[in-house]
Amino acid sequence: MKLAQRLALRYYRTKFSLIAAVSKRKAAEKAFALFCTPQVRNKKALPKIFEQGEVLRFKLEGIPVHGWRWVSKEDGLPASGKKAMICHGFESSVINFDRYIKPLLKKGYEVLAFDAPAHGRSGGKQINAPLYKKMILEVNKKYGPVHSFMAHSFGGLALSLALEEISHSKEHKVVLIAPATETVTAADTFFKFLRLDPAIRVEFDRLIIMRSGVSIDWFSVRRAMKNIRAAVLWVHDEDDDITPLSDALKIKEDGHHHVQFLITKGLGHRRIYRDNKVTKAIIDFL
Repeated sequence: MKLAQRLALRYYRTKFSLIAAVSKRKAAEKAFALFCTPQVRNKKALPKIFEQGEVLRFKLEGIPVHGWRWVSKEDGLPASGKKAMICHGFESSVINFDRYIKPLLKKGYEVLAFDAPAHGRSGGKQINAPLYKKMILEVNKKYGPVHSFMAHSFGGLALSLALEEISHSKEHKVVLIAPATETVTAADTFFKFLRLDPAIRVEFDRLIIMRSGVSIDWFSVRRAMKNIRAAVLWVHDEDDDITPLSDALKIKEDGHHHVQFLITKGLGHRRIYRDNKVTKAIIDFL
């Protein structure tokens, strides 16, 4: 861990301890805000393929959302009439998935890719699962209907929640790459990392119920999978230290016939979607 990161961590631990001494509820509100705030924003130079895409923009709850659309204009490429959407993870951007655009175009897809609020070239400072889900629903409404989806990490959770509200069938296809399977796990990791008082966690969970109307364990890919009918390819690495494979294996044990798993080794959480073999498996599936 870099010195700046260690100092920031020390600052947050001290801050939450002081706030909690006065009010556990206030500390929980501050913790939730931090939990929903990306600490970095990916705004690196656009890959060439993104310079060739059509720029799309709309507002979601007043937040500017920035995205791209590609429609094949090359002779000889198939035109399936189907649309594919790419969803990125927390503190990421769709520009990290540039390697998938041309292969999807060659398969006849129109391709859609949007930066979620508080990410990339979209506006906003915070993101949560309901807001990301709402963005996916809005993209499907404005530019869809989308037939196939691929989503990484936090995008996988948001997509799973969105699919519960999107009309779809077993003919639709979904690729989940190291999805944030259980929000409970993410919160547990967050609280452990910051060494927060367990009493703050109690108020944190209550705050989620108050704001969303459901408990934290509702935000679960495993729960949502029972309502997803699309064919699913689930890609996960044994060495993922962000979204643990152990959560994914519980879904594998559930025995969903429409879900197939590709378990890798040594790729971790982010390199997995840039691996050539994984890329080929995803494109072949879609």
